[in-house]
Amino acid sequence: MDPSTLPNTPAAVTLDRRRFNRLSELVTRELGIRMPPTKLTMLQSRLQRRMRELQMTSLDDYEAYLFGEGSGSGELIHFFDIVTTNKTDFFREPQHFDYLVKKALPTMAAEHRLEGRWNFKLWCAGCSSGQEVYTLCMVLSEYAAAHPGFSFSLLATDISTRILDQAQRATYTEEIIAPVPMELRRKYLLRSSDPSRKLVRVAPELRAKVRFGRLNFMDASYGIRDEFDVVFFRNVMIYFDKPTQEAVINRMCRNLRPAGHLFISHSESLTGLNVPLKLVGNSVFRKAA
Repeated sequence: MDPSTLPNTPAAVTLDRRRFNRLSELVTRELGIRMPPTKLTMLQSRLQRRMRELQMTSLDDYEAYLFGEGSGSGELIHFFDIVTTNKTDFFREPQHFDYLVKKALPTMAAEHRLEGRWNFKLWCAGCSSGQEVYTLCMVLSEYAAAHPGFSFSLLATDISTRILDQAQRATYTEEIIAPVPMELRRKYLLRSSDPSRKLVRVAPELRAKVRFGRLNFMDASYGIRDEFDVVFFRNVMIYFDKPTQEAVINRMCRNLRPAGHLFISHSESLTGLNVPLKLVGNSVFRKAA
């Protein structure tokens, strides 16, 4: 049976411009994410799915719930889950992983005269469904194998609780793991005991390296005590305007060690931003020492 014909579920949702503006302003105010009018159809479709889950029949009912009773019961979090975009891949923009192990890590080790043990800390900010996180785990595990005394841990944060749950499960289809080199698949990915499912899961020794947490980049304080050697903050700034980009990067730098590295996407730029960072590679920056 077509779910749209079930009782107490919306047959269709029509999101008018006035209502779209109100919801998009909420998203921008709370998350810093711009939602241009071109996103109206996308938001309309995602709202319909959410309303079906809640068995609501009208946008008036949903909006009243979102801004009223639901605001105290976590509906805002669910709403933010449905409006955020989560696009990521294993080994996306692979030059960054090469730079990390061939340039950044040796440079930091030499400058800090790190002889013996080094507990390297990396923050994956905007981790999405985990592919970037576990790519980093694979790369750093390979580096650790070649450099005795080197150990690492990762903090992975995102605004979406739904996508964080997915990242923590660390289970992916065979299509999704296609960019992972075969030798790394053999080492770090475990196939399902049921071959017909065509699923793999990241090995437990890599999952143990990661701590996940929900974080809103618009918060005045991130509540993170750690200082990180490297921050990966890729494909997130594109959703922010320039003032928001500058504010977020400066807050992020509070947790970046002097001479630590920040990686952003090749499609992003810090040009014109007043931040304590210097360009040292292709979309790679260092904090002033």
